Amino acid sequence: TLFPEMIRDGFETSITGRAVEKGLLSLETVNIRDFSVNKHNRVDDYPYGGGAGMVMQAEPIYRAYEALVEKIGKKPRVIYMTPQGQTFNQRIAEDLAKEEDLVFLCGHYEGIDERVLEEVVTDYISIGDYVLTGGELAAMVVVDAVARLVPGVLNNDESAETESFHNDLLEYPQYSRPEEWHGKKVPEVLLSGNHKKINAWRLEQSERRTEERRPDLYAKYQEKQKVIKKLSAKKRIFIHMMETLSRGLGEILYAEGKNVLIYLPEIGNAMLNAEDEEHLEKMLPLIPKAVSGHSIVTVTDRWNERVSEILGYHGSMLCSQACYTRGEPLPVRHKDIRQLTVEEVPYVAEHYHLGDEIYVRERITAGDVFGIYIEGKLCGFIGCHNDGSMGMLYVEDAYRRQGLAASLEGYLINKQREQGMIPYAHIVNGNEASVQLQERLGLNLSDPAIWWLYN
Repeated sequence: TLFPEMIRDGFETSITGRAVEKGLLSLETVNIRDFSVNKHNRVDDYPYGGGAGMVMQAEPIYRAYEALVEKIGKKPRVIYMTPQGQTFNQRIAEDLAKEEDLVFLCGHYEGIDERVLEEVVTDYISIGDYVLTGGELAAMVVVDAVARLVPGVLNNDESAETESFHNDLLEYPQYSRPEEWHGKKVPEVLLSGNHKKINAWRLEQSERRTEERRPDLYAKYQEKQKVIKKLSAKKRIFIHMMETLSRGLGEILYAEGKNVLIYLPEIGNAMLNAEDEEHLEKMLPLIPKAVSGHSIVTVTDRWNERVSEILGYHGSMLCSQACYTRGEPLPVRHKDIRQLTVEEVPYVAEHYHLGDEIYVRERITAGDVFGIYIEGKLCGFIGCHNDGSMGMLYVEDAYRRQGLAASLEGYLINKQREQGMIPYAHIVNGNEASVQLQERLGLNLSDPAIWWLYN
């Protein structure tokens, strides 16, 4: 940026300012003028071909970029704020929030020399179809939206999950004290203490408000609800698809009856169920190429060979699905269960996912991994995968057969239920200990099982 003080003044106040003080976020402003090759610290020049205004030169920006790469030890994700970019939305914010480092490039004048953009920029983002004097205000909008998704930045970790645009719905009306103001009373249901009724009221209000104010969003929401309703006839088998849609994690690429193809854009996975070969062949060309590097879930094994052939897969894994549909919460005997932070990444990675610190860090950063402590010592954990399923369950040998696994899973089940989710997990075929745990906790297991296909 050419105006670092503008960024600092905006970032180091309010919620983001407190997050910086707590060490949850850090900010570094880089003044492009410090990398000027001109003795007068100029960073702009006249445009080739003529025209009004000045253009920011490539070399100072590139030198600033090289200094950053050297400092952080890798090439970072660089976002250029421009009206020509992809329009910013909540899904992009959620994607960016997974990154450890983000670099924003703020242009000025008539723009930036195209050649350096081609060298360093990974994402082009716009906050709307209008022009500002520079990229700083736009960058601050994106930074604010992303920062509040980082675990711990908001006082209530659930608030970021229940606001406008979550699952294509606008947020429900909010009320505070006093109970009556200017003759207007707080809705009685919000005073009832009945969380089931409160959640139902909030959903109804969100649906009504979205239909009135954003019919485009409401149309997408209705399409998902129709598919969820059709799949619910066999909830145990299709729970992964239903929850992927209801949690706003997936997009419908094809839907005709129970013939459904869902794509999870943030992780590059897909979920497929085809009742016959005709529908299968309609779905296969719709599967994004990104899926070939990840995984696809099918419900039966009839199409495994055909899907693997098209996507180049060589591996498969048979799983049962377990889902918790009872009305009451589960008892949790061990009370010291906490959301883990990035400091526990090495511990979790050592005991799970073949030491994959990248995936573990992503899950912990998303606020989806919880540890259990005995006398202050971390001795096990459980998490929610990026597809929404429960998993990552581990208890140290010295603490097994003491009910820790049941407490961990019960805790996560209760937490998801409070958020309006149906908790579910994939149990790999042959894992009898896990099957027994699910049955003991009262989860229902699917029959038939489902297949994961991967390369």
